[in-house]
Amino acid sequence: MQLPTPFVYKKRLSVILLAVLAILSAGESCSAAAASPSNERDEQLPHLFFSRPVVIIDAGHGGIDGGTSYKGILEKDINLKIAQKLYLFLRSSGYEAVLNRSGDYALSDDNRWLKSSRHRRDLAQRKSLADELPTTMLVSLHVNWNRNSNKSGPVVLYQNVAESFLLADSIQQHLNSLYRSSRLPMYGKPFYLLNQIKQPAVIVETGFISNERDRKLLCDSAAQKQIASAIADGIMAHLTAW
Repeated sequence: MQLPTPFVYKKRLSVILLAVLAILSAGESCSAAAASPSNERDEQLPHLFFSRPVVIIDAGHGGIDGGTSYKGILEKDINLKIAQKLYLFLRSSGYEAVLNRSGDYALSDDNRWLKSSRHRRDLAQRKSLADELPTTMLVSLHVNWNRNSNKSGPVVLYQNVAESFLLADSIQQHLNSLYRSSRLPMYGKPFYLLNQIKQPAVIVETGFISNERDRKLLCDSAAQKQIASAIADGIMAHLTAW
């Protein structure tokens, strides 16, 4: 396995320190506000089904929403296959995990309360699961695309919260080892889920479908298993460290 150069480690350490200090100085809190007494009974019901906080695995897109694509290869299918493998890795390691879709369907179809666009209904439905369950984190799986076919490798996006950054960095490092890359996690400021979810959340772009090497990995079952394993290792490393 090719290791990053010492410069990359120094750069990573500097970025980690600066990012954490910036987040903390902005007054952001990693803890959610306490529930009011009137809501306590309703909020306790889903908690009875889980012995520990849950890792929500968000399989991006689905159904009518195929996500990005390349010659008939659809992002939604790749996301689901990696998500299913990630779910099995976490469950087999003793972690509580929930997969928000188990087949090719749009989560927006289940959202009949929000009078808005299909896209917004889909995102709101993904967020609502984190509100209903005793969630410790949400990991949203996606596939990247760029008109420059040389762009490659995994990218992990984080919230403006210290724990989200540290989770993203842990997953990024494990994926970097698999892809032999040296990327750093990125702040995902414009993304709905990262802005709306109270718990630590990250978006994992598992590779570029527009890049030939990445595409072969993303479409290969054995490679999907390796990608899911790397993400699981990053999640578990973060959870055991904190």
